[in-house]
Amino acid sequence: MGKAPKAPKPPDPKETGAAQTATNIGTAIAQSQLNYVDQVTPDGNLTYKQSGTYKYVDPLNGRVHYIPKTTATQTLSPAQQAIKTQSDRAEQNLAGIAANQSGFLKDYLGRPVDINNKAVEDRLFSLGRQRLDPMFAERQDSLDAKLANQGITAGSRAYETERRALQQQENDAYNSLLLSGRGQAVQEALAERNQPINEISALLSGAQVTQPQFVSTPNTPVANVDYAGLVQDNYKSKLAAWQQQQAQSQSLLGGLFGLGSALIMSDKRTKENIKPVGEVMGNKVYIYNYKADPNKTPQIGVMAQEAEKKNPSAVETIGGIKHVNYGELFGMGRAA
Repeated sequence: MGKAPKAPKPPDPKETGAAQTATNIGTAIAQSQLNYVDQVTPDGNLTYKQSGTYKYVDPLNGRVHYIPKTTATQTLSPAQQAIKTQSDRAEQNLAGIAANQSGFLKDYLGRPVDINNKAVEDRLFSLGRQRLDPMFAERQDSLDAKLANQGITAGSRAYETERRALQQQENDAYNSLLLSGRGQAVQEALAERNQPINEISALLSGAQVTQPQFVSTPNTPVANVDYAGLVQDNYKSKLAAWQQQQAQSQSLLGGLFGLGSALIMSDKRTKENIKPVGEVMGNKVYIYNYKADPNKTPQIGVMAQEAEKKNPSAVETIGGIKHVNYGELFGMGRAA
């Protein structure tokens, strides 16, 4: 029996996976390169440059892929760079002053704020007496005259009652003075406490450099190639073609075997429009029509000249035309 064509070999999963990985990496690199868009602005520039590669080893097959590493570099315009240089110098000087000034903060902040300002209270009391004492002395004289006119003498119960009322007003006036003055004294103490801290904070702050405002670059997508799918589709296509070829061969084989041991005119000289369609048991099979057939009906068979070379006993010449005994050609024996 003739050598039948082999079925297509299925794709190797590891090889297909490796090729797909390489395709994916190539697509990712291409997409990243498309999206690295240098930018130029009045305040500075943003540029991208490959700064090296790193090695990626495919865990499936150990293949090495070198993936580029990219560095983004931002540079200021000459004017902004000059401002930054001056600002850095100023900040360095101010930071040094602040460091020196902040040396005393450890002990300074370790002391609690003294809000028991007795000196302030004494001063307020002294100033208050200068104004309030003459006023209450006049009120006392007026009260004494009023009580005398009413026949109330000093030392009487009514006199003492009026006297205590006047003293209470005097005490309330001094207390109000001291309370309001104490609040102001506390605020002054806190302001004095915070002054060195505020100075150091001010020294640590400085002018800021205007940063370049970069625009959002377009994100260019790159469609990934489905390499594994293409390989599988190609295999399916080849397999389908092989299966169709096998079916055709079986059909031809069945048709030719059906001819039995009859002698069939198969001389190539009597045929035209000859086209190969397959092979049966080592013999090439063709489709053709006889030259003498006005309808040009398609026929299937071998060429007697070729069959004679392989099996001379299967070919006979009748009237100068070669005929083929298909039973003999295919090993089914000659007709009785």
